Amino acid sequence: MSFEGKVALITGAGNGLGKSHALMFAGLGARVVVNDYGTTVQGAGADKSPAEAVVDEITGKGGEAVANTDSVESGARLVETAMDAFGRLDIVVNNAGFLRDISFHKMRETDWFDIINVHLNGAFKVNRAAWPYMREQNFGRIVNTASAAGIYGNFGQVNYSSAKLALHGMTQALAIEGQKRNIFVNTIAPAAASRLTDTVISREQTAALRPELVSPLVGYLCSEESSQTGGLFEAGAGWFGKLRWERSRGVTLKGEIKVEDIAANIDRITDFSNAMHPQNIAEAFAPFGEAMGAAVSER
Repeated sequence: MSFEGKVALITGAGNGLGKSHALMFAGLGARVVVNDYGTTVQGAGADKSPAEAVVDEITGKGGEAVANTDSVESGARLVETAMDAFGRLDIVVNNAGFLRDISFHKMRETDWFDIINVHLNGAFKVNRAAWPYMREQNFGRIVNTASAAGIYGNFGQVNYSSAKLALHGMTQALAIEGQKRNIFVNTIAPAAASRLTDTVISREQTAALRPELVSPLVGYLCSEESSQTGGLFEAGAGWFGKLRWERSRGVTLKGEIKVEDIAANIDRITDFSNAMHPQNIAEAFAPFGEAMGAAVSER
C-alpha cells in the first residue's frame, strides 16, 4: 500500500501512538505534518523538541515531514502548516491528548474543561479547518482517537470518558456528511503503551502493547482502498475488532402507562436474547414508528 502524493496531519505525534502513526505514513510515502504541543501527561508546559525529533527521524530516512508545535485548540494553524508546506491535506489523525484523572466528587471545572478542550474541541477545530480542503479535492480520511474509557467508562475518568465517547458521536455525524464527497471518518479505541499508561501497566504489558501494532489499522482506514466510514474499532497487541450498537427487542406498552407497568416488564425491556443492531437513525426510530402506527389503528 502506498500513500505517495498524500499529506497526513497527525496530532500528538511526538511520542507513543502519534509518533508510530507518523513514522508509518512517512514510510509508506506520505508527506507528514508532525504536530505536538509538547505537554506533560497532565497537560502542563510546552516543548517543541518531541515534534522536531520525529521530523528529524523521518527526514533522516529520506521522507518528507514538517513540525507543528501549536496546541490543537488552534486547529487552523495546524492545517495552515500542511497547506503552506505541501499545498494539500488528505489525512487527519486526531491523537493528541492528556490525562487529568480524579474522582468526580473532587473534580474541578478546570479538570473537566482542560480535557474537553483538547480531546473534543481540539479535534473539532482541526477537522473543521481541514474539511473545506477535503470537500474541494473530493477526498479525505479522518480518524478520531477514542478510548475504552469512553466506551465502557472508568473510575476517575469522567472527564476523559466523556470526551472520548463524544468523539465517536462526531465521527458518526461527519461520516454521514462526508460520504458523498469521498470523505471517510472512523474512530479507533486503541490499547497501546504510551506515556499515559506508564504508571498503570507493567514492562511485560508494555512490550505486548506496542503502538506499532495499532498503526496499521489507522493506515488502512486512511487508504483509498478502505470503504469503512462511521465505524468504531478497537485494537491492541495485534488484535483488531469492530464495535456496533446493540439494542434489546423491547416491548410496546399500550394505554395509560404507569411506573408499575415498567416494573412488570423490565425483564422484557432489558432482554438482549433477540437483539437488534440499528445501523442508522432511520432504523433506530423504526420501533417508535411501529408503536405509533399500532396506537393510531386502535383509535
